[in-house]
Amino acid sequence: QVQVVESGGGSVQAGASLRLSCAVSGRSIMYYAMGWFRQAPDSQREFVASINFSGGTTDYADSVLGRFTISRDDAKNTVYLQMDRLKPEDTAIYYCAIHGGRGSYDTATLYDYWGQGTQVTVSS
Repeated sequence: QVQVVESGGGSVQAGASLRLSCAVSGRSIMYYAMGWFRQAPDSQREFVASINFSGGTTDYADSVLGRFTISRDDAKNTVYLQMDRLKPEDTAIYYCAIHGGRGSYDTATLYDYWGQGTQVTVSS
């Protein structure tokens, strides 16, 4: 059984940093692209960042480019999202997911396994 567990969320002031972790069990992530998405209240789930299976290619939403960094440690079966210079508009539940292997990495429906999410709240 594949489990995806996010952690590291919290409540911070604007300008602060947080590091989210995504621990996967039941499947080795080393052959899979991984992604982070977020969903704010009354909004659709949106793409945040992705990293391909080798870690050599990353992609970011324009809204987080230059502030967020996605990385992976396959030995720990874990993916990270370093979030710097946080803004109030970054407030959302952040989800980690395992890509299904085909198609673009910014499309939520192409991800097979999802975690329960971790709340990030940024106050001004």
